[in-house]
Amino acid sequence: MRIGVPREAADDERLVAATPRTVERLRTLGFDVVVEHDAGSRATFPDAAYAEAGAAVADTATVWGSDVVVAVNAPTDAQVALLRPGATLVAMLYPGSRPALVERLAAAGVTALALDAVPRISRAQALDVLSTLSNVAGYRAVVEAAQEYGGMFGGQVTAAGKTPPAKVFVIGGGVAGLAAVGTAASLGAQVRAFDVRTEAAEQIESMGGTAVRAPEAQQQMNADGYARPLTPEQERHALDVYAREAADADVVITTALVRGRAPRTLTAEAVAGMRPGSVVVDLAASGGGNCALTVPGERVVTDGGVVVLGWTDLAGRLPQHTSQLLGTNVVHLLELLTPGRDGRVVLDLADPVQRGMTVTRDGDVLWPPPPVAVSAAPPPGAAPDDGALPSTAPGDAPDSGAGGGERAAVDTAEQRERRGRQRLVGAALAAVLVTLGLSFAPPSLVGHVTVFALAVVVGYYVISHVTHSLHTPLMAQTNAISGIILVGALLQIGSDDWLVTTLACVAATVASINIFGGFLVANRMIRMFRKDSPEVAR
Repeated sequence: MRIGVPREAADDERLVAATPRTVERLRTLGFDVVVEHDAGSRATFPDAAYAEAGAAVADTATVWGSDVVVAVNAPTDAQVALLRPGATLVAMLYPGSRPALVERLAAAGVTALALDAVPRISRAQALDVLSTLSNVAGYRAVVEAAQEYGGMFGGQVTAAGKTPPAKVFVIGGGVAGLAAVGTAASLGAQVRAFDVRTEAAEQIESMGGTAVRAPEAQQQMNADGYARPLTPEQERHALDVYAREAADADVVITTALVRGRAPRTLTAEAVAGMRPGSVVVDLAASGGGNCALTVPGERVVTDGGVVVLGWTDLAGRLPQHTSQLLGTNVVHLLELLTPGRDGRVVLDLADPVQRGMTVTRDGDVLWPPPPVAVSAAPPPGAAPDDGALPSTAPGDAPDSGAGGGERAAVDTAEQRERRGRQRLVGAALAAVLVTLGLSFAPPSLVGHVTVFALAVVVGYYVISHVTHSLHTPLMAQTNAISGIILVGALLQIGSDDWLVTTLACVAATVASINIFGGFLVANRMIRMFRKDSPEVAR
């Protein structure tokens, strides 16, 4: 089958759905690739680079007449007319807000897959284009703010005196928010961030920021894993937090976007309370803006001298890397659709990921898809919690990834209580069996079991309290411990006791797996930070 990569129709669109590197990976799946002339020129990918990667360069009609067409944005009416019946279209279609486009695609007999409709489940993260774009937008937001801000982000100590670091406040701790926190912190700024989800605080701090804590504005979670809407009292407290932090900040970055709609997080009064020369970057400008003074696509300067940026193309301002990341998302999708690696697309509607993205097929409209079954769902027959809708507060942004957006694995209180009882009964039963066994055991065995039990308890509490950012060095330490276990096991393999020898062989095998597996994982992670690594190219 042939994959077509068109040039985007919009004059201001700089992204492309495939790069020379991703073309090579598509060809390894058995596809022939044809790229429209100048499709990647605005992302610094000339036609010659595509040809060197094995793609053919062709005209518009040839590309849109391919078996599979991968694009960034939804096609125009003229482009839909070029699609042949039975073709597969992969693009960001936003079917919920474009019913006419959906009907045209169905009438054309096209199988349409919406990149913006990837289900928010762990298995589909490699396909999540919205998170990719949000990550780049969060980075670019800091770059834009640094350009507008009249000072340096990092504090300086010079012979002429010293300058304080910039103060940055980020609203939202999802993909875009965390990217902004990490970028601003790397530039030396003092970064504070707030998200109404409690679990976001640790993620913010792991990126180098300081999490603002406001229990009175804390959201609760529904049984389906979504955050409940803020009550009027909670919303008032949240707005107070935003206004207070913004007044003390040099740069404010807002990231809340819920299903294409931007909730208000910065009022006009809050902006008026900011210092002259301060900067607001509104990542949710495409949805109307989190800031009351945001004008989508424009730069606004308030009467108080505050700059409000409402750019809607932040990810497109870094077209080279954004296209590479987006193209990799497309490759992962094609890998899922090509199980035989034979260049033939096989759509499996029983797969919740593929079904969730499928908008039309064989003339039928399949949108909206059925809900994805998640572990957070209540048991069959259970009544809804309270009919609450998903949150419209910052920190819960499925569309942009700006506030996490993933369905949290939250169980109902009844399920947690039942599992707790089961664990308690199991632990009590195990304790009784161990006690009975030790009462008939020799004293030396009792001492060994005591040491083992204490080691398990201490190890559990030590490892469980290690921050995520230290897990890689912790893995290296566990490799060293496994080496000690391996040496001890080898010394016991020659024992006359068959039980000791058997246990020693098992211990040696498990320790060897842990050691070699740990080194392989560590080596791969190290390669990711090398510029010439194939992992970086991916």
